Amino acid sequence: MRVLITGVAGFIGAALAHHLLDQGEEIIGVDNLNDYYDVRLKLARLERLRTHSSFHFLTLDIAERRPMNEVFDAYRFDAVVHLAAQVGVRYAVENPSAYVDANIVGFMNVLEGCRHSGVGHLVFASSSSVYGANARLPYSEHDNVDHPVSLYAASKKANELMAHSYAHLYGLSCTGLRFFTVYGPWGRPDMAPFRFTEGILAGRAIPVFNRGDMVRDFTYIDDIVEGTVRIVGRPAAPALAWDSDNPDPATSYAPWRIYNIGNSEPIKLMHFINALEQCLGREAIIDLLPIQPGEVKTTIADVSELEEAVGFRPRTSIEEGVAKFVAWYKDYYKIQ
Repeated sequence: MRVLITGVAGFIGAALAHHLLDQGEEIIGVDNLNDYYDVRLKLARLERLRTHSSFHFLTLDIAERRPMNEVFDAYRFDAVVHLAAQVGVRYAVENPSAYVDANIVGFMNVLEGCRHSGVGHLVFASSSSVYGANARLPYSEHDNVDHPVSLYAASKKANELMAHSYAHLYGLSCTGLRFFTVYGPWGRPDMAPFRFTEGILAGRAIPVFNRGDMVRDFTYIDDIVEGTVRIVGRPAAPALAWDSDNPDPATSYAPWRIYNIGNSEPIKLMHFINALEQCLGREAIIDLLPIQPGEVKTTIADVSELEEAVGFRPRTSIEEGVAKFVAWYKDYYKIQ
């Protein structure tokens, strides 16, 4: 199977590519290697992937139509996993245009490429942030998500809607995956595990928003990859019982589907910090701050639909996941 992975130098993209390459698949990876966070980490991820002869990398920006068209003209993909995006809830307040370029224009170019080249299945990254002002927990794909509280969330909801239109118009099989707070080795430096670990080791105060009263469904990277791989092998199909008088937001009469991928074990932010302290052998200096614009207090995933569809649900405990992350962090940054 030949698979295109966009954002292949990213955290999830690189981990997914490794898994598929180990299974004997051919991977074409694209990434623009932008400097939203340390490019050296992205290059290090790519170096590990280049040890596989079935891995081919192209440096390009998905927002540029012509280069994207050329990729789809040059190859025929059995599946596309679209992970490239401008990420981050808080950064959207500072630079909203980046989200329109990458997450809207870029996704449009992916959809067009899939449509014109006859891709069998498009799997794309959505986000738990789409639940926004929805206070019903755990978050279910069957709930309405029309009230995003960040531009990042709005762009991901837009992706879900855009994909549905292509599933309806052209029969393109599309599956959106709402990822919940992914962490682990080779993760993103802009996320809490990195920032907290760096601050604790440096003896600096770490910023803890909403004065620590936050709950997150932290999901270990290997669980995200396993769920994604299983979904890639299960193209979305029309829901035969779909009722237009009572429309289900998670399914459709078209070949389109939405799934949550989360650990379903909500963790209080202070518990996560305590797990880091135990692994690092140091106590954190905590700076309690108000909640930031665009943030939500609690995220919890209902993953019953994922489990029913592919027989898998994430199970890595926070203690196990944090220990693996800290071990990798110390090794990568040469910390004794």
